[in-house]
Amino acid sequence: MRQAILNLEESKIREVANAGMGRCDVLAFWFGESDEVTPDFIREAAIESIRQGETFYAHNLGLPELREAVAAYTSRLHGKVGAERIAITSGGVNALMLAVQMLVDDGDDVVAVTPVWPNLTAQPLILGGKLRRVSLKPEAGAWKLDLAELLDAVRPGTKLLIVNAPNNPTGWTLSREEQQAILDHCRRTGTWILADEVYERLYYEPTPTGCAPSFLDVATPDDRLVVAHSFSKSFLMTGWRLGWLVMPAAMTHPMGKLIEFNTSCASVFTQRAALAAVQRTDEVTPRVVAHLKQCRDTLVPRLQALPRVKLARPSGGMYAFFKLDGFGDSLELAKRLVAEAGLGIAPGNAFAPEAQGWLRWCFASKDVGRLGRGVERLEGWLKGR
Repeated sequence: MRQAILNLEESKIREVANAGMGRCDVLAFWFGESDEVTPDFIREAAIESIRQGETFYAHNLGLPELREAVAAYTSRLHGKVGAERIAITSGGVNALMLAVQMLVDDGDDVVAVTPVWPNLTAQPLILGGKLRRVSLKPEAGAWKLDLAELLDAVRPGTKLLIVNAPNNPTGWTLSREEQQAILDHCRRTGTWILADEVYERLYYEPTPTGCAPSFLDVATPDDRLVVAHSFSKSFLMTGWRLGWLVMPAAMTHPMGKLIEFNTSCASVFTQRAALAAVQRTDEVTPRVVAHLKQCRDTLVPRLQALPRVKLARPSGGMYAFFKLDGFGDSLELAKRLVAEAGLGIAPGNAFAPEAQGWLRWCFASKDVGRLGRGVERLEGWLKGR
């Protein structure tokens, strides 16, 4: 067995969840997904596809009509993007892994902005890359980027820069000016950018398009930029395992070959569901975003009012990332909260060593009242300590 695989850390989020799964008394906020089911019309599109017997292989790059629809959707948000730059993937995770497989050779220098969802730092290691981290810095509960530090870390010979914004877990979001500075610098160093922008629509600040700043807004079609997306978050389709990549057109055909050796293709009936979702996005995403904003604005002030909590309101994403003063190991703390308070949240050190002592609370709850009940449990538990 490869040592790189044996060295991978098991998910600390799963470790906490496993300690509480099966307990009906636990309020679970540990995973990064809404507890609201996929809308009916999306599910019906998949059912109808199965009824029609669409149970065979599809094109490696995805159904042409879905690629066209995703290109049109992306173009409405970020300017013209052609279908020749789109690949449909078997989930956002698969999209990210495909991009890393396409770009990273054994020994390549890779830089990642952290804290971040652990898959993004594990994937280059699986491919034999040499990973360096540039950490966001917490200030009064908000995580911020030292742009000069990041640009200094990305040097000639750095193969790939991985950036997730809006960020899981912190909610940090890049500004348009920061994106332009990063892109200009990576052009000079010859560095590829892998931008995980799956949370771009889960953005709560006013913008003309209703989404967070994207590298696609400042890049040219031929820039060394790959953007990963998913149907999971803003279309309520986590279990469908469907995503997409936006890349330079010259990369698309090789990407199709790589998909062949990974998954062959995404299933047709899930792609039919995705087509319905992206064609009728205005019936789903605005409502999802409005509800998540209500969830954020319910949870965050309640947490901020608790003693020993450091938390800034996130501008994007679906998480409250907060520090609980007076406690050490985040994993141990999260397990104690499950066992002693019936509260399931994710440990901060699952996302980076520098997030030790922090906790991530997913506020994507169909029942907003669950968030208040969760805060009451945390408050009661803290009073005894």
